[in-house]
Amino acid sequence: MKTFGKVIVEARKAAGLTQKGVAERLRRRDGRKVLPPYLNDLEHDRRYPPEDPVIEQLAKILRLSSDVLYFYAKRVPPDVRRDATDSEVAAAYRAFRRVIDDAVEERCWFKRSPDI
Repeated sequence: MKTFGKVIVEARKAAGLTQKGVAERLRRRDGRKVLPPYLNDLEHDRRYPPEDPVIEQLAKILRLSSDVLYFYAKRVPPDVRRDATDSEVAAAYRAFRRVIDDAVEERCWFKRSPDI
């Protein structure tokens, strides 16, 4: 499985951006700049994924869904964080698994199809 760092590296390179260029556009919650060495550490998974505001900024800069970054950060997006019953949480994870399993199955079928 990909890591948070690998996801941001792939997206950054696909966007044609440098670490320095991305870091210059990022700000922490307290307004401090994110330095290129910190971004390098994130990309190499030497640090835990950053605070939510940095994830949100990264998503915009890299043209990714913030949900993707939250997934790889192993974190629930802020708009989903709320009280829920155990059965609601279980149902949400069942639905998530079903969607992921269907997507994996579809990719496997696509790769095996001799007509393509």
